Amino acid sequence: MTDNDDIHGLPGDDVRMPDITYKPGLNKLDSFNWLSDLPNSADDNEFVEVRFKNTRKGFFRNVNALRLEIGDVVAVEASPGHDIGRVSMIGPLVSEQIKKLKILPSPDDFKKVYRKAKAVDVQKWEESKKLETPTMLRSRKITEELKLNMKVGDVEYQGDKTKAIFYYIADERVDFRQLIKVLADEFRVRIEMRQIGARQEAGRIGGIGSCGRELCCTTHITNFVSVTTTHAKYQELSLNPQKLAGQCSKLKCCLNFELDCYVDAQKSFPSKDVPLEALDCTAWFFKMEVHKGIYWYSTDQNSTANLVAMPVQRVKEIIAINRKGKKVDRLKLIDAAGEIAPVSQDLLKNNSLTRFDPPEKKNLPQRNQNRRKTRKFNDNKNK
Repeated sequence: MTDNDDIHGLPGDDVRMPDITYKPGLNKLDSFNWLSDLPNSADDNEFVEVRFKNTRKGFFRNVNALRLEIGDVVAVEASPGHDIGRVSMIGPLVSEQIKKLKILPSPDDFKKVYRKAKAVDVQKWEESKKLETPTMLRSRKITEELKLNMKVGDVEYQGDKTKAIFYYIADERVDFRQLIKVLADEFRVRIEMRQIGARQEAGRIGGIGSCGRELCCTTHITNFVSVTTTHAKYQELSLNPQKLAGQCSKLKCCLNFELDCYVDAQKSFPSKDVPLEALDCTAWFFKMEVHKGIYWYSTDQNSTANLVAMPVQRVKEIIAINRKGKKVDRLKLIDAAGEIAPVSQDLLKNNSLTRFDPPEKKNLPQRNQNRRKTRKFNDNKNK
């Protein structure tokens, strides 16, 4: 169950908490508990990880020794009041995550888990989430009226509706002291302004990428790693800003996904800056196919004239011969039959993607029966 799912409950102390079904993998802040098979001790339940809307989550102290499971809706300490979130990690893995993030305060500094959320808490939580979109749209109009150079990208209400976090994006420093006063008078809650970057805004808004799938920053990316044009150069991609930029107008995060494979593949490749000397011509590097291990050379340094494809091993041999002050007879290798050795080709180039699909079964008896009925009808009509 995701944060946007509706949980219906009626107010009142005698109303039982509705059944909440949690489906792992539907939220990008879900954590895989790979230590779930180990027996838990009392100390392992001291801390739990709780996630909130979108990219926000934190560690809380289970002071009441509650028996919590992943997906439980809990009320936790906030400043001020309390907040509602879901348990995303329990057990000894929480302590390992705290060490990884280098969070070293004393246990008393952690905020507390008060209780499992009651029906009244869940109802108020759902009411606060329904206010987020209208509040965001109204706050954008207010910023336009105040002529502030900023954009409110998202609003998150606290579970008890006493506080609202306004996530905004701005290119320069903004004085929003007057804005906070107007928002506080308008919505009657405590206001907190939090600046985010273009990537974080795209992750909160969501959308469909050029690959046809949902944005990676919306589905699974939580920590954004810097991306530069060097990543594209390693993968031999054209430096076209329109193709390399995502919806956030920054370089696509997916340029990092396969970078290590390309870097490892090119460790044994020769230098691209060295021209190849032959008796009949001089060839300069033009492009390469990394995973096929093929270099393309041109006989003209400023154009794509007479492109020649050579395997990496052949390029190494020619460079080694040129370093000795000699030139090769031909750029390409010639086998014993006097023919130029072929470059590796795609064996599946001419094959259809549907070649393994079962053939469609033609319903011949039914078709013949329909023909007989049509023929009989025409005969009766002519009579």
